[in-house]
Amino acid sequence: MTGQNTLQSVKSVSIFKDIPEEKQKRLAEIVVQKGYRKGEVIFEADTPASGFYAVISGKVKIYRNSPSGKEQILNIFKTGENFAEVPVFEGTTFPVHAQTLENSILLYVPRVEFARIIASDPDLAMTMMAQLSSRLRILVNKIEDLSLKEAPARVAAHLLLLAGSRESATFTLDLPKGQVAFYLGTIQETLSRILKRFVKDEIIAMNGKEITILDKQALNKIAEQGR
Repeated sequence: MTGQNTLQSVKSVSIFKDIPEEKQKRLAEIVVQKGYRKGEVIFEADTPASGFYAVISGKVKIYRNSPSGKEQILNIFKTGENFAEVPVFEGTTFPVHAQTLENSILLYVPRVEFARIIASDPDLAMTMMAQLSSRLRILVNKIEDLSLKEAPARVAAHLLLLAGSRESATFTLDLPKGQVAFYLGTIQETLSRILKRFVKDEIIAMNGKEITILDKQALNKIAEQGR
């Protein structure tokens, strides 16, 4: 990997793209770019957090296992997104597991070297604080959804979230149904049943993994009512 390619990778990360190029070049000197196969573990819970990661291509899931062994997906990170920063700043261990969902290329940002850069760049520090605050709000909303809303409402809210990031009402499920179900705290059979109900009620249309929202108002109502 050439220095120029590494610099382009740094520039593709959301929290780094707007900082001065001088800082981007310094980051390019300390990061490590590495390829991971689908299903490869990036780190495990309770291991030392010596750095954080950014997705250059591919997808990564962050998850925990319950005492009974059930997997709960907490978040999914895609191209341009960074993850696992909090334990790095705390100087502790990772509280969760991270695993690729497909072949991926990641940037590893070592903690000590990054701390030196961020100490001299208040703007970068503020950007990361804003991002972490946003993630906290999302996590609080997800906890509320899992505890207060029934499965149809969680599915409806997720479809609205996926559609909201696109101009078109048509989008593609970017994960297998089993992974989406885990993420929403349900099982694949329940997810499939809910989607079929939405199709029958002409709220959405489905063509394989492609989904089109036909009645956004009805979907919003389901998401808000919690059932």
